[in-house]
Amino acid sequence: MRTHLETEDDRMPSLNTSSIWHRHFNTQARHHVWATHRLLDAVSAVSDEHYKRDVGLFFQSIHGTLNHLLLAEHLLWYARFAKGASPVLALNSEIEPDRERLAQALRGGSANWSHLMASWPPERFDGHLDYQTSEGAPMSLPFAATLAHVFNHATHHRGQITAALTAMGQPCPELDMVYFLQSEQASKA
Repeated sequence: MRTHLETEDDRMPSLNTSSIWHRHFNTQARHHVWATHRLLDAVSAVSDEHYKRDVGLFFQSIHGTLNHLLLAEHLLWYARFAKGASPVLALNSEIEPDRERLAQALRGGSANWSHLMASWPPERFDGHLDYQTSEGAPMSLPFAATLAHVFNHATHHRGQITAALTAMGQPCPELDMVYFLQSEQASKA
């Protein structure tokens, strides 16, 4: 199974900003890339022992939670949105045991969303996403709300990891959207 997710295009996409949906979700996607990179930079300072230790997270460890993010976001949701595919995978599967390759896959995969969304016509956001759940049951959900779930899900698990970092006495990055927006604004000044 391929676990290293490279971006589909190394160039920044010509972003489709023709609708409020495109503008909103493009902001979500940019924040997602920024927050993923900041989190992984902070996690890189954690010892292997602490990285894989069960710290009471839903997926036990920082490693388990990052693996879940790779699986859920990139192997399940991205496949559903980009290809109409519905892989059947256990949500706690270890997809990538190697710490560095896992971080690389998460970084690369986070950048793919902007490219994908730029290809969608505005009316796509008003439709439904038809897929099969990870258990194989058919499902149809509102497209835009389900896409919002992808970014919200990542935020939820990044929050768990930052709480674990704090409990370990490790420095914890600010990942809130407002800090991202301030960072973007400062870089344009």
